[in-house]
Amino acid sequence: MSIVKINVLTVPAEQREVLERRFASRAGAVEGSDGFEWFELLRPLEGTDQYLVYTRWRSEEDFRNWMNGSMKAAHQGTAGGEGGGERPKPAATGSTLWSFEVVQQASPK
Repeated sequence: MSIVKINVLTVPAEQREVLERRFASRAGAVEGSDGFEWFELLRPLEGTDQYLVYTRWRSEEDFRNWMNGSMKAAHQGTAGGEGGGERPKPAATGSTLWSFEVVQQASPK
């Protein structure tokens, strides 16, 4: 079964638009990564300042390969990004990674 990684990002209200814009303009390298199955950016509706970045992977190994490859390069500014030159200030003030194994699933009939 697949694994799910949820990155919990604490994002101040004044940075929400920045975060969403950055995700909308991201290089898209994750979609072409071996073992990648799904991505969602979840915006909080009430009671929290935490966004959830949901990704689903065929295996833990596929996730780690992405983390150590194109994701690492993108976050170091070597795979494009906003405006070139100096790296932009992070939109999130905190980040926690949750990991889950899919043990049951359902889809519409």
